[in-house]
Amino acid sequence: MAKVMVALSGGVDSSVAAALLLEQGYDVCGGTLILHKCGEADAVKAKSVCDKLGIKHYVFDERELFAEKVIKHFAESYDYGFTPNPCIECNKHLKFGRLLEHALSLGCDYIATGHYSSIAKINGRYAVCRPHDRKKDQTYVLWQLSQKQLSHILMPLSNYTKDEVRGIAERYGFVSANAKESQDICFVPDNDYAAFLQEFNNKPFTQGEYVDNAGKTLGTHSGHQCYTVGQRKGLGIALGKPQFVISKDAATNKVVLGDEALLFKTMVYIKDINLMAVDSLDKPLKCTAKCRYSAKDDECVVYKTGENEAVIEFKNAQRAPSPGQSAVFYNGNVVLGGGIILKGE
Repeated sequence: MAKVMVALSGGVDSSVAAALLLEQGYDVCGGTLILHKCGEADAVKAKSVCDKLGIKHYVFDERELFAEKVIKHFAESYDYGFTPNPCIECNKHLKFGRLLEHALSLGCDYIATGHYSSIAKINGRYAVCRPHDRKKDQTYVLWQLSQKQLSHILMPLSNYTKDEVRGIAERYGFVSANAKESQDICFVPDNDYAAFLQEFNNKPFTQGEYVDNAGKTLGTHSGHQCYTVGQRKGLGIALGKPQFVISKDAATNKVVLGDEALLFKTMVYIKDINLMAVDSLDKPLKCTAKCRYSAKDDECVVYKTGENEAVIEFKNAQRAPSPGQSAVFYNGNVVLGGGIILKGE
């Protein structure tokens, strides 16, 4: 039977993934990446899971690579006026990048994770597919994975609900069976990203102007990095009616405010495209797409506009496509590809 290294954090999903693969007859070991200061505690929890399952456990200290590829990218993206998703970069470079390198060097055939998704081969190409439980669909954060990475990945939780996974964890006696899920960014204390960015850059943000869509000054803001497109709360300004962040200009440090209707865009421009179930965008691609993790995908056509750029023309206007976030396109349950949002029009 094939040998697989499970990416173990000690959490319920990865622990159950390891248990299920053992039940299926795989030769299983656990691998834990230490990515930040909390990682050592994760390694202890993961080791206890491996001891319970009777499998080997490997620990890899990748704090330097994580700092370069994820934390630095996160901070620089905000300075450029983007709103990044660090989990997507971490998946690409660490969880399915460096961990796969470690696994292959140790003679493993695959790595496995506790993501609620699956991998399929379609028309000769590998692609991520949505799980049985659409409420736990995690395909949005996996669109950057390469064909080589996808060919060495197993995701055994695709056909399970979260409740079923917790039930399996209880059966095995995992302490994580009923642990609360965290939605915070792992390296940002108290999820206060503004404070984190100022500490990381060792300087405070520079105040700038709030302006309306015509360029009229409305007031003063705390620095463009503190805001994201679509934001309404926490603006610190009263204008007599609800106002939203429509756009930001990092070069001038201006934040545009306006009515919610101005947030809706039918054209979304993307860069850094990665394709899965299709091999090119030489012809217009009719599909569905979404611009946020929690959004529903909507009908659209994707047109190539450059070497690694495209525009997504939606049938219905999308609310607040934010520069730096991801747009992911689908054919039913299959991920066709995705890109980083540049702007919406």
